[in-house]
Amino acid sequence: MVSQTTHKSRTTHIWQVWAIYIVLTANLSEEQTLKQACPSCDATQLCNCSSMGLDFIPPGLTDKITVLNLAHNRIKHIQSQDLQQAVNLRALLLQSNIISSIDEDSFSSLGKLELLDLSNNSLAHLSPVWFEHLFSLQHLHLQGNTYWELGESSPFSGLRNLSSLHLGNPWFSTIRQRNFEGIEVLQKLWIEGGNLGQYEAGSLRPIKRINHMIINLRNTKVFSAIVTDLLYSVTWLEVREIKLEIEKKSFVQNSTLPFRLQKFTFKDAFFTDQYVTRVLLLLKEITSLQELEAIDCVLEGKGAWDTTEIKRSGESFVETISIINIMIPNFHLFFDLEGMESQINKLKSLTIASSKVFMVPCNLAKHFSSLLYLDFHDNLLVNNRLDETICKNAWPSLQTLNLSQNSLKSLKQTANSINRLHKLISLDISQNNFDISKNNFGEIPDVCAWPKTLKHLNLSSTQIPKLTTCIPQTLEVLDASANNLREFGLLLPFLRELYLARNQLKTLPGAAPLPNLVAMSVRRNNLNGFSKEEFESFKKMELLDASNNNFICSCEFLSFVNHQARIAQVLVGWPEQYLCDSPLAVRGAQVGAVQLSLMECHRSLVVSLICSLVFLVILILVVVGYKYHAVWYLRMTWAWLRAKRKPKRAPAKDICYDAFVSYSENDSDWVENTMVRELEQACPPFRLCLHKRDFVPGKWIVDNIIDSIEKSHKTLFVLSEHFVQSEWCKYELDFSHFRLFDENNDAVILVLLEPIQSKEIPKRFCKLRKIMNTKTYLEWPLEEEQQGLFWFNLKVALKS
Repeated sequence: MVSQTTHKSRTTHIWQVWAIYIVLTANLSEEQTLKQACPSCDATQLCNCSSMGLDFIPPGLTDKITVLNLAHNRIKHIQSQDLQQAVNLRALLLQSNIISSIDEDSFSSLGKLELLDLSNNSLAHLSPVWFEHLFSLQHLHLQGNTYWELGESSPFSGLRNLSSLHLGNPWFSTIRQRNFEGIEVLQKLWIEGGNLGQYEAGSLRPIKRINHMIINLRNTKVFSAIVTDLLYSVTWLEVREIKLEIEKKSFVQNSTLPFRLQKFTFKDAFFTDQYVTRVLLLLKEITSLQELEAIDCVLEGKGAWDTTEIKRSGESFVETISIINIMIPNFHLFFDLEGMESQINKLKSLTIASSKVFMVPCNLAKHFSSLLYLDFHDNLLVNNRLDETICKNAWPSLQTLNLSQNSLKSLKQTANSINRLHKLISLDISQNNFDISKNNFGEIPDVCAWPKTLKHLNLSSTQIPKLTTCIPQTLEVLDASANNLREFGLLLPFLRELYLARNQLKTLPGAAPLPNLVAMSVRRNNLNGFSKEEFESFKKMELLDASNNNFICSCEFLSFVNHQARIAQVLVGWPEQYLCDSPLAVRGAQVGAVQLSLMECHRSLVVSLICSLVFLVILILVVVGYKYHAVWYLRMTWAWLRAKRKPKRAPAKDICYDAFVSYSENDSDWVENTMVRELEQACPPFRLCLHKRDFVPGKWIVDNIIDSIEKSHKTLFVLSEHFVQSEWCKYELDFSHFRLFDENNDAVILVLLEPIQSKEIPKRFCKLRKIMNTKTYLEWPLEEEQQGLFWFNLKVALKS
């Protein structure tokens, strides 16, 4: 019985192990399949499987993945088990597939999902069951599918945290009353309803607040019903692609205050003169409306609006109007809008851009009494028309004016016109052409009349070659970027910001004329660098953009930037956008990372030190040479070398003397009066060579010595204490023995006038000491009876 129980236990254990093995194998197989289908999903939180031609959601997704991108594939169906393990998913991107069906519980495990994009698929209907577990969902994109309605009830009732919703498609035709139940607040709602023809009144009212709503519409009746429903909830309503037709139904019919709608935008819309009048009347009923915008619209008309009826309806509450890129086919026939004066005196901001505006009539301009901001950029204004547009008493409250991208040519005429705006603070006249070489308006003047209140001036991209005192000294901000400026030296005592990017400056502007400068840009000029003095001269500088210049990484510049603590705090884009242009060895390297050698950084100092060292060595050699007669040794060596090339023994016919006598001047009395008399008067007489008597005058002494030795049969040294103490005798000894000692012959005769021990001879007479140790020498006897023997022996030595 016990054995049977044990057997069952073992069997159960084996099955458990087998089951675990199967599960692990399956998991490993799924992970392997995931790696093969989508390699970027391997052990990362971001799984990007877009544009990989997938027909299905790859298996093996784990709880590590937070972002799954399956966009632009060929997925048709989402199954229940496909996303079960991806419980930490925050974003699921499934747009641009061909998804036509989704299992009801496919998203049931995605409680943390915040973004779901199912746009541009083939979903023919939307099921509320799909979204009921997506408690954290904030952004839902459902546009571009094939459904034509949202159903009888709301698909979004459980999405309490929804912030943005994008739905609709070219076939979307119906919105029902219960379709948006459960949604109370949205930041953005976008409905693509170009074919929307049925809208049940009150369908959008369950949404209590919408910050920005975009709707594509063509049906004017639906448009009116939607606007009526949104008056209380939407802050900004943007209507696209509508072709407005005349309809007299009021937006605010049976409506009660207060309204929430503050901004109304028409984009890609089509208007006629008649409907402009109607729209203006309808919008004036929305008392909360403050901003009106028309972008990329078409106006089929000439401005023949019913100004009488518009005026009768009362003043407008709109404070901001923006008209951008409006197309008026007959703009050259457009009326001057006389009669609209009552509608514009409360306006504070007006933008008419990219709309071929060439002037505003003076009478109309005078009625913009409250206008603070005027933007006419990218139009057709020229100086003459500008003078009419800004006539006397026009735009009396204007503070900001944008005239960029027009056709202004004369800076002086522009200034004269602008001078009529007595409250103007900011002026933008950039991207006009003030290049004096391309027009006939003469040079940029030195004096221009500007409003005394002007503080901000934008002159960028105006092709001006220089800045003169035409620029007003009241400025706090000046932008002269993208011109042809080579220098900047204006006195602007109140200037705080200066922008000079994309010019041709080679140095920083001087700091003295700009005492209050806080920020400056000299990006993309021709700067080679700037010094510590230039940098520190701007006492109040907080930001300096000098990036993308051709910096010469000199030692001075590198030393400054590497030891200036404020560099990293002040320089914009440091260090990535500050690169060396030269020297060639460091071109392209970051300025802050370059280190130059001592030789490169202190070349003149190193050269000076080397030159000083060489001069000092030469001076020492000269002093030492002078003290130790080095010149004599050099000349002696040269003479010896020349003597070496001569035959070792002179021919007998060239022998002129029996002996060359070497002696000290202190011993000259004995030599000249005793020895010469004894030897030269002997029978036969000996011929002696004495330097006093026989050297050739004017000939170098070394040459005389060498020649005399070579022409003498013997060399006779008269040794004494004076001889070994004499420097000149040493020279004579060395000169004479260079050749004689090297030949190892017996041509040397030593005569000692007084006893000298070889060990007492100075070391510089080393060869003499050697000879005295190896040869017999004659000693001069003081006793007269022995002197005869001395002469006898000397004569015998001379004859040998």
